[in-house]
Amino acid sequence: MADHRIGQTVDALGVTADLDDEDLVIDALVILKVLQPDGSIAMSIGTTDSTDWINRSGLLHSALELTEGHYRAVGDD
Repeated sequence: MADHRIGQTVDALGVTADLDDEDLVIDALVILKVLQPDGSIAMSIGTTDSTDWINRSGLLHSALELTEGHYRAVGDD
C-alpha cells in the first residue's frame, strides 16, 4: 500500500462532524474500512503529519469511549 491523500474520499463518503464556526480542528484520526480488489477487507488508519503515536493512541481511545457512551460528544444536547 502507498500513502494517499484522502480528503476527497472522505468527502465522497459524506463524512461530517459536529463543529461550531469558531472550532479549530488541530488533529485528526481517520479509520478506513477498505475493500481490496481480491474481495478481502482491510483496515487503514490515516493521521495528520504532526500526529505522534501517543496522540494517535489517545484519539483512538477517546473515540472508543465516546462510541460506548462513556462521555458526551461536543454538540450532544
